Amino acid sequence: MADLQGIFDSMSDRFQADKAGDLDMIVQFDLSGDGGGQWYASIKDGAMSVNSGSASDPQATLKMDAGDFAKMSSGDLNPMMAFMSGKIKVDGDLNSVMKFQSLVGL
Repeated sequence: MADLQGIFDSMSDRFQADKAGDLDMIVQFDLSGDGGGQWYASIKDGAMSVNSGSASDPQATLKMDAGDFAKMSSGDLNPMMAFMSGKIKVDGDLNSVMKFQSLVGL
């Protein structure tokens, strides 16, 4: 089982605040399967916070298998290929997810 909490904890370290500008968004992660759960990342005022649980009004919700998310986070699964093959489902604004990905290096 992947250390998903460790992946989410490291997002703040990888966050590129200088590229965030005045971005204000929340991305929800809904991960299924072994070790899955819910987390959300908030970006506001050039800072990012990551919390477990469910956000009240995210711009986008990313749904995928927890194992695939761990592979994507480590670079073993290409995010675009995962999306195109249906391993990632996005509810809401796809552009928010793509912007988020570029800011944290997923």
